[in-house]
Amino acid sequence: MPPYSPSSAPWPAGSLLGKLQPRARQELLDLGVETRFEAGQVLLSEGAHDRHVLLLLSGFAKVTARVENGEASLLAVRVGGDTVGEMAAMDGAPRSATVTACGPMTARVLQPGVLRALLMRRPDVAIVLTGIVADRLRWANRRRLDFRGYPVKVRLARLLVELATTYGHPVDGGVVLGCRLTQPELAALTGAAETTVHKGLRELREEGLLETGYGSTVIRDLPRLRRIADLAPEEW
Repeated sequence: MPPYSPSSAPWPAGSLLGKLQPRARQELLDLGVETRFEAGQVLLSEGAHDRHVLLLLSGFAKVTARVENGEASLLAVRVGGDTVGEMAAMDGAPRSATVTACGPMTARVLQPGVLRALLMRRPDVAIVLTGIVADRLRWANRRRLDFRGYPVKVRLARLLVELATTYGHPVDGGVVLGCRLTQPELAALTGAAETTVHKGLRELREEGLLETGYGSTVIRDLPRLRRIADLAPEEW
């Protein structure tokens, strides 16, 4: 297939492909084998010992892990432009989570040696990828602190601000989130009951901050949502 053009395939600014300079981005896109996944298909399995990395090109996926009672807990979402599986590629440990496609997706499959060789010859890519892994660790730490320190409406606002900043794209009158999450999934990411999240979303809609429709969520007033989230204007 022809090479991806940075101008024709804009990835979210917070993703790996969105952060890389055009030449480094294209070099990464030239690696591996492109694969298609269907909705509900498992991309990576928790506990597995495979070590390849997936560079997501389109669609979005959910990252889940089993908790003590055996149920799956939603940890994060990943969208086109992100990588998944890089931890196992680097340290050889079993997969720490399961990644599942939330709709049709395409990705490039990179074997660990191929990724390692790229990082050796392109330190700029290594620096960006290391920064993204660090961001994900900070994100996980913030979730734990949010659970203890903020009421549900504030936690929900903080999550929406972060998703909009990392994966959203501007439209007239707002910012469209780059992924569609159900209320149970938002509840899992905010550590709240689904009924409480439902109430919080209703209040945000009534206040003119949020608009939800089939397949899309639009933040209508991101600065005011930041204030509700107890965030400084420039955070995230």
